[in-house]
Amino acid sequence: MTSDMTSGPAKRDDDITVVHVMRHGEVHNPDGVLYGRRAGYHLSELGRQMADRVAEHLAERDVTHVVASPLERAQETALPVAKAHGLDLATDERLIEAANVFEGKTFGVGDGALRKPANWRHLTNPFKPSWGEPYIEQVVRMMGALDAARDAARGHEAVCVSHQLPIWILRSFVERRRLWHDPRKRQCTLASLTTFTYRGDKIVSVGYSEPARDLVPAHLLAGAKPVKGGAKAFGA
Repeated sequence: MTSDMTSGPAKRDDDITVVHVMRHGEVHNPDGVLYGRRAGYHLSELGRQMADRVAEHLAERDVTHVVASPLERAQETALPVAKAHGLDLATDERLIEAANVFEGKTFGVGDGALRKPANWRHLTNPFKPSWGEPYIEQVVRMMGALDAARDAARGHEAVCVSHQLPIWILRSFVERRRLWHDPRKRQCTLASLTTFTYRGDKIVSVGYSEPARDLVPAHLLAGAKPVKGGAKAFGA
């Protein structure tokens, strides 16, 4: 019996690969606009401290692949992690922020985009949602990016830097929750890690941690879901 040596290493069911999906750090945004996919929004000094903190947290981990959304804030957050492991930083367009029709505007009832009745039509369907990229499209692209990172780091660990909404939608899908939700209750604070553990090609657990929690402004933690220890495991 012979084996085909050209087909590459076998993918054993017991191979463990860990993919950390990180939200970027705090952004310099003095005007308080919804920056979305707009270019030119960089990390604040506090955001850079958050990125360095997570890089220190992951320094002893077996990270062999680091990839980020093309937006500046994600690239700047990922760079310290890549440098700590002597890796080149890769870019994956699928990790980008969700599209939103209110991008570039302030968002409020009395002083923002909602002051104009012409914008109200974008709020008719929160289940899709009608104001931006459909949730299911975010699932498809984020799962593609997650699986690509798994393949790039198979048997080791990868770090993907993305944005709050796509990360929360990805986690909700994997944990079999409804995709529409209250944005105030997302468990995905600045510089947090949502960690997916694979056995072979299958996700077997999801965990969450906040290595830079003490750096996050208190008002951004208000209303957020509390951190629970451990990871949620899935059946075989």
